[in-house]
Amino acid sequence: MFTLLNKDGAARRGTFETVHGTIQTPVFMNVGTSAAIKGAVSSLDLKEIGCQVELSNTYHLHVRPGDELIHDMGGLHKFMNWDRPILTDSGGFQVFSLASLRKITEEGVNFQSHIDGKKIFMGPEESMQIQSNLASTIAMAFDECVENPAPRDYVKNSCDRTYRWLVRCKDEMKRLNALERTINKHQMLFGINQGGTYDDLRIEHMQRIAELDLDGYAIGGLAVGESAEEMYRIIESVEPHMPADKPRYLMGVGTPQNILEAVDRGVDFFDCVITSRNARHANLFTDIGVLNLNNKKFERDDRPLMEGCNCPTCRNYSRSYIRHLIKAKEMLGMRLCVIHNLYFYNDLMAKIRAAIEENRYSSFKAEMLEKMNNRV
Repeated sequence: MFTLLNKDGAARRGTFETVHGTIQTPVFMNVGTSAAIKGAVSSLDLKEIGCQVELSNTYHLHVRPGDELIHDMGGLHKFMNWDRPILTDSGGFQVFSLASLRKITEEGVNFQSHIDGKKIFMGPEESMQIQSNLASTIAMAFDECVENPAPRDYVKNSCDRTYRWLVRCKDEMKRLNALERTINKHQMLFGINQGGTYDDLRIEHMQRIAELDLDGYAIGGLAVGESAEEMYRIIESVEPHMPADKPRYLMGVGTPQNILEAVDRGVDFFDCVITSRNARHANLFTDIGVLNLNNKKFERDDRPLMEGCNCPTCRNYSRSYIRHLIKAKEMLGMRLCVIHNLYFYNDLMAKIRAAIEENRYSSFKAEMLEKMNNRV
């Protein structure tokens, strides 16, 4: 399913074949937590701005509108009118982010809904069942994300439990894919590497989960308290132990700088909410740095957000007009900003792929990092 087309150093250019189409890697997945990109961006918009993979949240869709409802409506692809690949996370991150509302046991996690306080139980089997109902292309294994730094003993026990949960996820997915009612009988499973900031625990856990021969492998539990330098060190430690013939996914990361550095260390898949979140606050990514459209100096600026950008926003509207929309709290302003940021990320990934193909990734990375570290 994964074909490595070229390597430039550790940077990898590949393709990943799925039942919903072929993904060109490295790839950035646009985050639609509740089956929608925040900022009034539709699935039709996603196609226009070059999105390959949409990512949705298992926990949030389970709480509202309910995964059984989505199953009965034909699955997530039909529900949101998107015919390209979808990755669903497992709900495991909510073990971390809803710390005050949960209790972890060997069987799984007892939650309280952040919406109405309703009690919810989710374990490996329940996570796989929800994701099967959603009928996503790629399902993520149920894991525990641990805050950094964390005590070594706790991290070790968490890794061991996450491995046991992964075995259960694999068995349950095999069962679900064989059922007549299952919409996507070719659903794939990615395992998640954990281990905090302990290199030896990371390596040991990666070696164990690699033996399960899954469809892909993710590095989880990063960008949750550690420095960027620590994150890069962990990637470098784990990468040699990740199967070379499977895609590699760095979860929840990150800035353009993070992506450029992680690609250089052998990562293929990325996602992060920063793209749309920053846009909704008028912080725009450009190839000469970050632009804060709230600044008064853009009040009479008739230029596009980024010179030479081919996104629908930059082709049609000025900084002055979009700034006015933001200040007037018009939804259109937020929408135009989100469209630009998503386009910027998808276009950046296309440029990264071209640079790897042409064996010039090192110089491309250096050039982009120098530009991206500015503020406009």
